[in-house]
This record gives sequence, C-alpha cells and structure tokens, in this order.
Amino acid sequence: MQDKINQYTADIKAFVTAKADELEAFRIKYLGTKGLVKDLFEEFKTVGPEEKRTFGKVLNEFKQLAEAKYNELKETQDSGPKTQDLKFDLTLPGEGLAVGSRHPLSLIRIEIIDIFKRLGFVVAEGPEIEDDWHNFSALNFPEEHPARDMQDTFFIKKNAGRDDIALRTHTSSVQVRMMENGKPPFRAIMPGRVYRNEAISARAHCFFHQVEGLYVDENVSFSDLKQTLYHFVQELYGDGTQVRFRPSYFPFTEPSAEMDISCTICKGAGCNMCKHSGWVEILGCGMVDPNVLENCGIDSKKYSGFAFGMGIERIANLKYVIRDLRLFSENDVRFLNQFKTEVI
Repeated sequence: MQDKINQYTADIKAFVTAKADELEAFRIKYLGTKGLVKDLFEEFKTVGPEEKRTFGKVLNEFKQLAEAKYNELKETQDSGPKTQDLKFDLTLPGEGLAVGSRHPLSLIRIEIIDIFKRLGFVVAEGPEIEDDWHNFSALNFPEEHPARDMQDTFFIKKNAGRDDIALRTHTSSVQVRMMENGKPPFRAIMPGRVYRNEAISARAHCFFHQVEGLYVDENVSFSDLKQTLYHFVQELYGDGTQVRFRPSYFPFTEPSAEMDISCTICKGAGCNMCKHSGWVEILGCGMVDPNVLENCGIDSKKYSGFAFGMGIERIANLKYVIRDLRLFSENDVRFLNQFKTEVI
C-alpha cells in the first residue's frame, strides 16, 4: 500500500497540464467515486490495528495532495482563457452595446412642453378613467351630444347620467379638475393619453396622445390665444410656417376655431399629406365658454380664458414625415432605430 501511495504521489506531482479534458480525467482518476483515493480508503480497512495510525496519516496527506493539485490547476484554468481551447480570435474588437433612443412621440411631447414652459405654462395631469361630469357635463356637452354615444367612447360603467364612468376622450377633464380645485389665474398644459372607440387605420387609432392648454385670467382675449399659438408654431416648425384660423364649433369654447399650418412636407405646394391643399389642420381652440367657467365655480363676468388641444401624433407626422399612425404603437425596432440620433 505504501508503494502505491508513493507511485501515485509522484504521478500527481508530475501532472502539470491545465487542459479542460485532461484535468477532468485527473479528477475522475484520483477523486472520482471510483477513483484511486476511494480505492485506497477501501484497502485501508484491511490494514492491521498497529499500522492504521501510520497509514491513516499517509493516506490523508495523499488525499489532500490530490485535491490541492486539482484545485490549483482548476484555478489556473479559470483565471483566463487558453488560446488553444478557443474557437475565436482574441485580437478581434468586441461588440459595442446597443444604444437606445427616445420614442418619437416622447420627443415631440418634450419639445411641446418646453415651448409652453417658456411662456409660463405649467404641466398638469389627471386620471385616464373619468366620470361623466369631468369628461362631458362640466364641459358643456348636451345630453344628446354624439360624443356620449357608445360608438365614440369606451364606457366602463354606463347609467345614462352623471354616474357614467369611461376612459377619457380628451385631456380637457384635467382642465375641469384644475378649475374646480383652484382659483384663477390658470396657465397650464395637459399632456396625456386619450381613448376613442374608432377603427384602427393609418389615420386613426383607438388611443392616441394629446396636449391641451388652458389660460384663465382677467381680460384674456382671442388675440392672446392667436399670438400664443402663432408663437408655438414658429418655435416648433420654423419662422417660415404660415398659420390660418378657421371658424369651428366645440361645446366647451365660444367662439371656436381650428388652426391650420402650411404643409411642412410640400411647403404649401400640395401633396398627399395635405390632400393637395397646402394646409394641414393641427389643433382646435377657442375662448372658454362662460358656462364651463360657471360649472367650475369661476365668475365668468370677471374672468375669461382660452383653451386649445392638439394630437401629438399629428404633430409628429408633420415633424418626421410619418404617414401611418400604427407605427407609433407597434414597437417595430426598424422604425424606432430611425430616431437614434436622440440618445437617452
């Protein structure tokens, strides 16, 4: 038994390789469940009592030697890759990390907010699930108004009255909450997601994003509204952009208007984006209806105000020449990668 241990000890000390397959063979030969160390311990059971003390010490030292040798070579192997075991060229440069970008709607939203912040507007937010009062009634929507119909609104609970609960159809509900819970003057914009029960197509979606604005104070005029929006357009699209206002109707503003800008794609010459008219409508606006002010507890004889609302998708369409609204919500990496110049 002593001769075996001496021979195995010499073999272990002479073993110097760190190749993975040879090191595993070493482990199996000496330390495996059927290895030489296990065999020696079985043989040790037959040693006489007077020799057990001597051979026991020698056998433990041999086991420790085998384990130490294996761990030493294993640590050497793990400390770094060995060229002869690799299937690739270590001199090649590594792959860079992919850099993300902001979503185009986020870019436009940030730009719009920054423009109005410079004019003194603050940002206000509200819930996406609203009751009838804040979404319709306080905004002067008559009971028979088409927007109350199931074809336009996603109702969560419908009781044909002010107890109705729905996904908000515009961020005007945030204006109502602001006026109810504060005192004039108000100067705020309300960005957020809204929902309409519409068929999804290249020009329409069941959800989209808005930025609405509200300014209420003494002696606010339509001229203030026009100048504010004119400044916004020049900041967003450039000094050469033309603006026009067309009379329109909204239940919560009187008088009301829609604002067009000269097409940023064809520069007014006519294209598919502007339907060959040279103009594109980007928002609705008007003076806050006195009934809305009174509904919110504001004296309409003392205060007046204007409001406006725009779809962020429409603004992004003109800014980036995107012709299909569905691209904004499909998370197609090929589409999003086009905006990598704007790094997060």
